[in-house]
Amino acid sequence: MTVRSRSTGYGTPRGPTGGVSVCDEPGFAGEPAAGFNDWIERFCRHSSDERGLSAHTVRAYRRDLAAFARFIDAERIPDWKMLDAGVVRRYVVWRHRRSVGGRSIQRGLSALRTFFDYCVREGATDRNPARAVNAPKAPRRLPNVLDTDRAGALVGGLDGDEPLSLRDRAMLELTYSSGLRLSELCSLAVSDVDLEGGLVRVIGKGRKARIVPVGRHAREAVRAWLPARAELAGPGESALFVSRRGRRISPRAVQSRFAKRAFERGIDVHVHPHMLRHSFATHLLESSGDLRAVQELLGHADIGTTQVYTHLNFQHLAQAYDRAHPRARKKQPKT
Repeated sequence: MTVRSRSTGYGTPRGPTGGVSVCDEPGFAGEPAAGFNDWIERFCRHSSDERGLSAHTVRAYRRDLAAFARFIDAERIPDWKMLDAGVVRRYVVWRHRRSVGGRSIQRGLSALRTFFDYCVREGATDRNPARAVNAPKAPRRLPNVLDTDRAGALVGGLDGDEPLSLRDRAMLELTYSSGLRLSELCSLAVSDVDLEGGLVRVIGKGRKARIVPVGRHAREAVRAWLPARAELAGPGESALFVSRRGRRISPRAVQSRFAKRAFERGIDVHVHPHMLRHSFATHLLESSGDLRAVQELLGHADIGTTQVYTHLNFQHLAQAYDRAHPRARKKQPKT
């Protein structure tokens, strides 16, 4: 198959099979194989409107699929419906040679599989060329968590009775108490929280609803915030957490406030909302050992996603063993 190449400033031909692709060259204006972009847009609309996926997920799909579209255009493939596993495999090899991480390649392959499944269902093609291709294995990274002392220092106590301080404490307490995602926290309405029953209704990924418990401290923090919220919220605003302008608080604002709170409390790591979710899951699993319950509370569709916390739990046990057991570590020679 002929590969279109063009000269770089260093005299090196560019092409997907030759090391550096025309796809990544600044100013590349190639068009993907006929019709591919149209189906990408149809798939993204389907993912957003019918599957209810988040805007972040849809953007990631569009970005990964557009990169593959540029690749097949550079390969001069005349009909994308005739793609086979060999083309997808060359795409994976090309990305791997360009030092793209295993997790990014896996994500891109997942996007291709889901896209081609959609195209097969819609009758656009009769094959899914990505199904038979495996991505290189990526090293498993354990999520960062706060220990119980630092988590308590972060969420506990008041910095004052100013409305924003009351709001920030309520957001921190609720995130850690119920293991909420950032998007779930920001999308909460006042009516979603049952303070008497100690429950909150959450809309998670894929617009799936779940009911999770709310701890005593979080209920107290939310209850303290509600009168201040009533003064800040704009007319008709249903959001539980609002900005100083009275509108639903943005994810970026939450991230900024959490990091600011951690700095003020002397916590020497970058704290973000998902770290509190990880901490919630880890501390709950350490205490209960009930992986299935943690899966339900986190809203994971696949228990394999939740199993990362068993590694964290084992790590905690191994550290305790190393500290306490007289034969856990080899003694250092005396100097």
